[in-house]
Amino acid sequence: MASTMRTDRPEAVWRRATVADLAPLRDLERAANLVGLAHVFPAEQFPFPDDAVLARWAIVLDDPEVVTEVVDGDHGLLAFAAYDEESLRHLAVHPSAWGTGLATAGVRRSVQHGVVRLWVLAANHRARRLYEHLGWRPTGVEQECPWVPHPTELEYALVGSRA
Repeated sequence: MASTMRTDRPEAVWRRATVADLAPLRDLERAANLVGLAHVFPAEQFPFPDDAVLARWAIVLDDPEVVTEVVDGDHGLLAFAAYDEESLRHLAVHPSAWGTGLATAGVRRSVQHGVVRLWVLAANHRARRLYEHLGWRPTGVEQECPWVPHPTELEYALVGSRA
């Protein structure tokens, strides 16, 4: 069931992702990471793991406990949010759509379904500012990211009702 969420764009329609979205999900994640996380995963040193990310998306889409929603753009996906009943697992917006409200909309959609936890790279300052603006706070729990060079991830919990 698609629903409409206002952003700076005329209408952002979120829909459930399908198997046909596997490559577009990977492509959006790559585009966002190459811009937003270049300081963590420099491409010349750590090439984007296309095959591993594609395989992970296949697992995510096959998991009946995970909802994955996307927003289509003219040239591919503009945004995705994947969440289960407790955690926001994946969120990304294409760099061409940064600042349009799609990330906020994705977070809010997950919160409407009960999400209260997420993990974010400690060095992903843009994402951390967004989450903190929406009422999320670090819990003090850290873990190692599974992707080389294994940067630190921070657990965040929703503590307010602003999201």
